[in-house]
This record gives sequence, C-alpha cells and structure tokens, in this order.
Amino acid sequence: MASELAERVIERYAREEIDSVYLVYNEFKSVIAQRLLVEQVLPIEHIGAPEVRQAEGMTQKEKERALEAAKGAGVGIRPADTREIDAEAARFASAPVDYIYEQPAAELFRSLLPKYVGIQIFRGLQESVAAEHAARMTAMDAATNNATDMIDSLTLAMNRARQAKITKEIIEIVSGAAAQ
Repeated sequence: MASELAERVIERYAREEIDSVYLVYNEFKSVIAQRLLVEQVLPIEHIGAPEVRQAEGMTQKEKERALEAAKGAGVGIRPADTREIDAEAARFASAPVDYIYEQPAAELFRSLLPKYVGIQIFRGLQESVAAEHAARMTAMDAATNNATDMIDSLTLAMNRARQAKITKEIIEIVSGAAAQ
C-alpha cells in the first residue's frame, strides 16, 4: 500500500502535477505522548533531515489525563535511557570517509528516491497506527476508571436508599408497637 502510494506520488511529482508532497501523521512518542506532524517528503531539501513543517503536542490537561490513565493501567511512563547506546552508535558514524559509488550519483538517486518516499510513507502509517493504539489503550483505561467510579457511586447511593428503607420500616414497626 505504501509503495503503491509512493509510486503514484512520485509519478505526479515527476510530471509536475504537484510541486511538493507533505505527510501528515501522528508521531508516537510514548503511551501518553503523541504529536501531530506535518513533514515535507518532496522535494528533498536535506538528505537525512526530514523537514517538519508543523508539530502539535498534547495540551497540559490531556497530558495529565493520559498520565493518570497510564498509572491506572500500570504502564511505564518514563522513556528508556538510551544515552550510552546513542553515544556508542555515534562513534561509528563519525568516521570521515569518501565513498565511491558504482553507479553515477544521479542514477543512484533515481533508484533510491522511490524507496525513500515509500519508506517515509510507511513510517508515517506505522507511527499513526502505534499512536492510535496508544490513544485507544489510554481511552479504554480512562473509561474503565470512570465506570468503576460510577459503579462505586451508584452502589453507595443504592446502599443509602436501602438503609433508609430499612430504617423507615423499623420506625413504622416500633411506632405501631408503641401505639398499642
């Protein structure tokens, strides 16, 4: 699906029917944090650096509600500390190497461009699906908590009404016995 969509987008871009392509998706940050991104896919301005045009995060109230839901579900809310792994990976990427390509750069770029656009579209779809699942999980946990609170409230109201009825019956029995 993503590759087919990428092919159609590239065809329209190559025929100059469109002058740019933007991908709008929900980025999955964690179970309680997602944000809406608008990312420019074509034209590619900087290779390896996506051009984020707009990003919208959750409001503070939404974050607080999601945090409470995550706590209730027993979900970890702190992201894993990956600083050591990132530092180790950065060591390998810092070697200044001049690469020699077997194909001319333009030909190589023409063959890689469809794959790049397809991967970007696929990544956006996967991020959105993950964010949707997280949002559903948070919403279901909040609904479960609300239902539990409602059940507790209704049980308390029912017990009070039953107690009032029993007390009224006892008062009527005692009043009837006292009247005789």
